[in-house]
Amino acid sequence: MLAKVLSSVVIGIDAFLVEVEVDIVPGLPNFTTVGLPETAVKESKERVKAAVKNSGYTFPDDRITVNLAPAHIKKAGTGFDLPIALGILCAIGTIAHKALADFMFLGELSLDGRIKPVFGCLSMAIAAKDAGYKGIVVPYHNRKEASVIKGIQVYAVQNLAQVVEFLRGEQCIPVENPDLDVLMQDPPDPVEDFVEVKGQEHVKRAMEIAAAGGHNLLMIGPPGAGKTMLARRMRSILPPMTFAEAIETTKVYSIVGMLKGERALITRRQFRAPHHTISDAGLIGGGAMPRPGEVSLAHNGVLFLDELPEYKKHVLEVLRQPLEDHCVTISRAATSITFPASFMLVAAMNPCPCGYATDTNHSCHCTYPQIQRYRSKISGPLMDRIDMHVEVPSVSYKDLASLPPSGDSLAIHRRVTRARQVQSKRFIRDRIYCNAQMSNHHLRTHCKLAPQTSAMLEAAVDKLGLSARAFFRILKMARTVADLDQANNIGAAHLAEAIQYRTLDRGTADF
Repeated sequence: MLAKVLSSVVIGIDAFLVEVEVDIVPGLPNFTTVGLPETAVKESKERVKAAVKNSGYTFPDDRITVNLAPAHIKKAGTGFDLPIALGILCAIGTIAHKALADFMFLGELSLDGRIKPVFGCLSMAIAAKDAGYKGIVVPYHNRKEASVIKGIQVYAVQNLAQVVEFLRGEQCIPVENPDLDVLMQDPPDPVEDFVEVKGQEHVKRAMEIAAAGGHNLLMIGPPGAGKTMLARRMRSILPPMTFAEAIETTKVYSIVGMLKGERALITRRQFRAPHHTISDAGLIGGGAMPRPGEVSLAHNGVLFLDELPEYKKHVLEVLRQPLEDHCVTISRAATSITFPASFMLVAAMNPCPCGYATDTNHSCHCTYPQIQRYRSKISGPLMDRIDMHVEVPSVSYKDLASLPPSGDSLAIHRRVTRARQVQSKRFIRDRIYCNAQMSNHHLRTHCKLAPQTSAMLEAAVDKLGLSARAFFRILKMARTVADLDQANNIGAAHLAEAIQYRTLDRGTADF
């Protein structure tokens, strides 16, 4: 009596097919699970036994062996409960073998037979589609996230008896068929608006450029200047997500169980602001079974680090790889897992320990060694990876008492979206979404300079002592400024504006 049921396991953000083999032979009652199962998988035997009996079916008093193949991949989670139960029922003849052949099954079983949701259902639906299976049977609460994948039929079930009756042809379960156009409509969200920010017009302009091109941004200024207030409004001007970006982001939130309610897709760019006490594993991910960190939860969105020098230095240094490669690779003895981490870094810091080195209204009592020690917490290589450095001065009474400015978030959002649309057409065949993700090949193609403009950049590089990385980031920013201007070529004005955002490079200027 042998039965085979298809299921899946998530490693990183991708799912891999797992064949659940159930063999029942006469002998003393015993239930053994093999195939590198974790603790939660081993414990499934008790849940499966109770669920089968409480659903009105016979549980065999024989020797049961469950093999999860391939055996070299670790199996974690509770999603194997349902396929194991179906394999047992198939092996004793309750379900026909042919009925299981076209479907993938996943779900956690309660003792009374109810099917609970599992993590990573979206990735598993993609794996089932890629493998050519007819459909996937998922817990009812996972139905919306699984059904966004076209090309595979999604059946949502609530209990074990319902699945058995469906497989025996005694009950019809409707196929989930959501309207993707409705799902992709950005829901109204009471986000903060830039119209609430008094003064700081040059900072708003820098943030507009950063949002339009996906560039990293560092704001430097005294306490109370509005750095945090400005950063939290970045989300209100970001362009809408494409369907591909929404799928990538939702996969990350699905595997960590952070999809709220029965939400099918994350269509709004995320804003993550971890506290400065966070560990390196919390920031980039890790653990015995590696899980995504804050940089991956901010994928296609914004990672905001307030009071940047207060973070532990080794925590900041682990940001180098994701800032450069837009992904995080976590290596363990048994495996190596890669999580996506294409995010905009927005950071804020004071110019000195007391915060008032650049404030004309307050006196700074920090000594030069104290200031140098404070600034040295941010290494040169990390600073080099931040595209834009912007000084945020204290706000004058005149600005505070003035009427609200005309530049609200909606107007900025429209300009940013228009620039991103230009970039989408430019990179339609390259699987990148913004100027900040351009490679050297793209720079040679899309960032050509006229001789006079090239001479201006050469003079800036020589005078400021810019690194090669800073040189390329200036070209990317200039391309973004030109896109906001709706210009086909990078002009001198576009390049000059981009250069001014690199004048705070380490070793070239004080701040």
